Amino acid sequence: MSYDVVIIGAGIVGAVCAAECAREGLSVAIVEAGIIGGGATAAGMGHLVVMDDSEAQFALTRYSQQLWDEVSGELPREVEHDACGTIWIAADDEEMAEAERKARFYSERGVIVELLDAQSLREAEPSLRPGLVGGLRVPGDSVIYPPCAAQFFVDQARTRGAKLFVGQAVESVSADNVRLRDGTSIAGGVIVNAAGSWSPMLTPGLEIKKRKGHLVITDRYPKFLRHQLVELGYLKSAHSSTADSVAFNIQPRQTGQLLIGSSRQFDVDDASVDPSILKRMLERAIEYLPGLRKLSSLRTWTGFRAATPDKLPLIGPHDEHCRLYLATGHEGLGITTSLGTARLLVAQIMNRETPIPIEPYLPARVTQESLHA
Repeated sequence: MSYDVVIIGAGIVGAVCAAECAREGLSVAIVEAGIIGGGATAAGMGHLVVMDDSEAQFALTRYSQQLWDEVSGELPREVEHDACGTIWIAADDEEMAEAERKARFYSERGVIVELLDAQSLREAEPSLRPGLVGGLRVPGDSVIYPPCAAQFFVDQARTRGAKLFVGQAVESVSADNVRLRDGTSIAGGVIVNAAGSWSPMLTPGLEIKKRKGHLVITDRYPKFLRHQLVELGYLKSAHSSTADSVAFNIQPRQTGQLLIGSSRQFDVDDASVDPSILKRMLERAIEYLPGLRKLSSLRTWTGFRAATPDKLPLIGPHDEHCRLYLATGHEGLGITTSLGTARLLVAQIMNRETPIPIEPYLPARVTQESLHA
């Protein structure tokens, strides 16, 4: 068996890369060890957000969000695309100053935002506790249900001739061949490692760490929340690459349910729910939304996300194997940036100019940084 492109991983990133490659007329094989969208994609909150930790992060999230807006009319109902917007919550004056900084940053780059004072915030989300200083509303943000989105893009790829090998674990990867554990060998002109937190097992030496996160989904409470809510304190905890942390992050779903995050744990391989982390996470959420205490949860689960040292994904050729490409290391932004990642990847495979500068995401940057450290 031989294909132009063999993509390892059918999470949202691998699925979109497969659809984009097939759209270009390339023959595509998709290899997935588990189920479609069953890894980090199933453990993601499904937000489609612009972020500004760096210019490169903003460029990729903004470009990707615009691509999501373009395809929103094609998404099937089960993807649950909801243009609810995000409100970044400021609990004190320091955080309000950060909201104002973000507002300037986004506005200067063409993103519509609205600063909210305490009264406006209360009117926008009546369930929030009193005493909050204000916030920043980003109306262009939205949420989706990621596993169904991954299935949609895999289906698109298969409609254009892609071959799916599901439930097939990869034994080894070379620059032009993927060998499955059942002995099957699949040759590819290009091999794409889109295996998320498992990608270093297939391509040793990648600067990727597994980050464990917890999620809680509630029963249906359709009028409890209107926007995705994130505390601005989230930015402080998000910069830690070693310490366990929790932060307030909650989404309304089209089903009327509420999806509650977020937590970060590094150097943990156990996928079971950690009661102490879960307790901290829920207590943090209740600090902002006291009414959550009265609601019922239906399920709690965890997942692992692939984190890089500079919080940017690896998109492009491996620095030692030009036919081996990487599309991994997206941490908590894989859902948002999947469409942009696919466009950047395919542009490189097809030897075309990339739609945004590719240099910040090239895998070679990690090696270069290690050499100069």
